[in-house]
Amino acid sequence: MITKFKKTYFLLLMISLCFSQTVSKTGTTAGQFLKIGIGARAIAMGGAYSAVSNDATALYWNPAGLSRVKKNQFLLDHQDWVLDVDLDFAGALFRTPFGTIGAAISSLSMGEMEVTTTHDPEGTGEKFSAGSIMGQLTFSRSLTDRFSFGITGKIIRESIYNSKASGLAIDLGTLYTTQVPGLMMGMSISNYGTKMQMEGRDMLLQTEVDPSLESDPININANFATDNFELPLIFRIGLSYQRKLPNNLQFLVAVDALHPNDNTESINLGSELAFKDMFFLRTGLSNLYQRDTVTGLAVGCGIKLKIANSLYHIDYTYVDMGVLGHPSKITLTTSL
Repeated sequence: MITKFKKTYFLLLMISLCFSQTVSKTGTTAGQFLKIGIGARAIAMGGAYSAVSNDATALYWNPAGLSRVKKNQFLLDHQDWVLDVDLDFAGALFRTPFGTIGAAISSLSMGEMEVTTTHDPEGTGEKFSAGSIMGQLTFSRSLTDRFSFGITGKIIRESIYNSKASGLAIDLGTLYTTQVPGLMMGMSISNYGTKMQMEGRDMLLQTEVDPSLESDPININANFATDNFELPLIFRIGLSYQRKLPNNLQFLVAVDALHPNDNTESINLGSELAFKDMFFLRTGLSNLYQRDTVTGLAVGCGIKLKIANSLYHIDYTYVDMGVLGHPSKITLTTSL
C-alpha cells in the first residue's frame, strides 16, 4: 500500500513539474501596462536595467537606484506603443538629508471606440474608452557607500466603459557596488500587491430566474462578478559592468534575469557606448528564451546637454515587435 502511494505521489509530482514547464500563464494577470518599460535609454538596452538604474527611470526599474542620483531630476516619457495605444510617464526625485524621495504618475490610453451590441453589431452611435493609470511614491537610501535599498508604494486603477478595478502594490529593490571596479549588482521585486476585480454598472445585467420554466421568463437584475486577478509580479536580478576606453569612450554592458508570475523566465541584454559622456549609442535584446515573444532588437541614441547649471538628457528608442509594429519612445530628463 505504501509503495503504491509513493508511486502515485511520484507520478503526480512529475506531471506537475512537466505542467509547470509547459504552461506560461500568459494573460492571467491584471494591470498589464505595469509591464511596459519606462525610459528610452533602458528600453534601448533591452530592459537590462536593474543594475544600472542611475537616473529617474529607477522609479520603474529599481527604486534603490534613486539614492545614486546626485541631483534632483524630472522625467517626461512618451511611448507610441502598439495598436494606437499611448503610454505616458512623468516622474521626479528630490534629494533630502534622510534619503531620496520620488513620485510618478503613469497613464495608458487607447482613445475612443465604437459601442457595439448583439442588436447593433455595426454600432449604437455611442463611444467608450479604456485606460489605466498608476500613481506612486518612492523612498531610497544608501545604507553604506556600496549598498542601497528602495521601496515604492503604488495605487493602480483600470477602467473600460462604465467598469473599473483598483489595486495597491509595492516595489522593493537593492543595489550593490561590488569590489570589482565598474561591476554592480541589482535586484528588484515589482508589483507585489492586492488582486483586482472589475466593478461597475456594466456588471448589472438582466437574467432569467429559471430558464427551464415553460412559462414566460421572469427576468431580474443581477450583478455579475468577474474573477479576481493578481498583479503582474516580476522578480529581476541583474549585473552591469562599465569600463572606460581610449579616445574618450566609455562602454556599458548589462544583463537581467526575470522571473514573472504570468509568463516563463527570460533574459534581457543591453549595451551602451558613450563618447565624452555626451553622445550615446545603445542596443539590446529583451525576453530571450521566453515562449512566443514578439519583442526583437531595440536600438537607440541619446544626447546630454548642459545649459547654465542644468543637465538635459534627450533619448530616443526604436523597437522591433514583429507583427505588432515598431513602437518608438522618447524621454526627456532634466537634472537641477
